[in-house]
Amino acid sequence: MGTEDAETVAPGTCPTANGMPMLGFGTWQHDDPDRCVESVRTALEAGYRHIDTAQAYDNEAAVGEGIAAADVDREDVFLATKVWRDNLAHDDVLETARESIDRLGVDYLDLLYIHWPTGEYDPEGTLSALSELYDEGLIENVGISNFLPEQVREAVDVCDAPILANQVELHPLLPQPDLREACENAGVEVVAYSPIARGEIFDQPEVQDVAEKHGVSEAQVSLAWLREKGVTAIPKATGEEHIRDNWESLTLELDREDIDKIDSIDETQRQVDPSFAPWN
Repeated sequence: MGTEDAETVAPGTCPTANGMPMLGFGTWQHDDPDRCVESVRTALEAGYRHIDTAQAYDNEAAVGEGIAAADVDREDVFLATKVWRDNLAHDDVLETARESIDRLGVDYLDLLYIHWPTGEYDPEGTLSALSELYDEGLIENVGISNFLPEQVREAVDVCDAPILANQVELHPLLPQPDLREACENAGVEVVAYSPIARGEIFDQPEVQDVAEKHGVSEAQVSLAWLREKGVTAIPKATGEEHIRDNWESLTLELDREDIDKIDSIDETQRQVDPSFAPWN
């Protein structure tokens, strides 16, 4: 199936995973405040209803301004941010989460992630603070990010509040089947950052072939492939053309031949690999 004009893809057509829209708008590296405001507004008015940011992105205030500027009710926006690794001690989680809420100009967060299970992360202390925020109604859902399978299981066991999602790098060059299986078994959704591998998928012949077959962009193919895997994607984009092109991926339906071709890619590339990552 080909694509339609992005404006014809109504917000309600985006599938959800436990209430979370499965195509979101990522804001990593949106460090120009004015441009960030405009990009968030453009994304929301194009149809996106899931916005992702983080304390470490240093753009929460601009993201909040973009949400306020859009002709979309706050209650219709699924807003997520992340607590940085230096702020994961129990009391720091409570303090900096409230600061994030203030910067974003909202009364609550739909999802608050632990950005990395490193630094000041302590399962008992960190997750108990998130549970307190959940009980207070300041956050609707608890999230984890960059957690390995065993860390996912531990977090689910320790946290009093339900854990909605684990946000990780995931794309056709890093499909992470074992992690996806572990999350599914734990009842945790998977959210993919860098879902187009920071542009690396554009050079993959398998993705190019599927894109040509359907008359769409390689980015749309990668996003549709993730959706077929039951994974939520949060691609980042700045220009209106790319914002709308990613949104149009919702009209793309891949067949079994397409999925098998992409699954056959025999190359692994991790784009985000800091020294403090739990796999290092």
